[in-house]
Amino acid sequence: MNLREERKLWRKGFKRVVGLDESGRGPLAGPVTAAAVTVRQFPKELRGVKDSKRLSPKKREKLYEILTKHPAIEWGIGRVGNKVIDRINILEATKLAMKRAVMNLESRIKNQESRIDFLILDGRMKLDLDISQKSIIKADDKVFSCAAASIIAKVFRDRVMRRNERKFPQYGFSKHKGYPTKYHKKMLKKYGPCKIHRKSFKPVKACLSE
Repeated sequence: MNLREERKLWRKGFKRVVGLDESGRGPLAGPVTAAAVTVRQFPKELRGVKDSKRLSPKKREKLYEILTKHPAIEWGIGRVGNKVIDRINILEATKLAMKRAVMNLESRIKNQESRIDFLILDGRMKLDLDISQKSIIKADDKVFSCAAASIIAKVFRDRVMRRNERKFPQYGFSKHKGYPTKYHKKMLKKYGPCKIHRKSFKPVKACLSE
């Protein structure tokens, strides 16, 4: 993983390039989260950064700690809860989480003279923001800042779901993080949905109608 895409944009005059990615579009419970990451130089200790799905939980946690504390990295997080997901649908909620991540990053940028002027998004996403942007298929596997964002978004969300395990232990959220595993669906059928389940998602909706 390198900064090839970011450097191309720097050469075109874009000073602060931000990579975005999300976590949690598929689960039946919990929020969808997004992270926005900007990098000033390639940190050697982050050579292992890649799409979060290709990393073990232990490796993700280790890289998360480095990413969120490294002086060459600035980042922001955005989240949208299950009630809003049910109201506006998961695609729009994902876009909203990304916009919130950008706004959170803007509020944390130390050099306020250098504003965000370009976004790289994973997939076919486009945000309703007055910032130049580009969507790249599998950007989290090709673009350093997007891969870094995928790790931050994933670890942040996993931690949220582990906290939810303490509130709703019967569902086993720490094991599956809300994804529709066989065990999760079995517990959902047994106990019915809790207040963090996405009631617009089919397996949850089916439990409500029984």
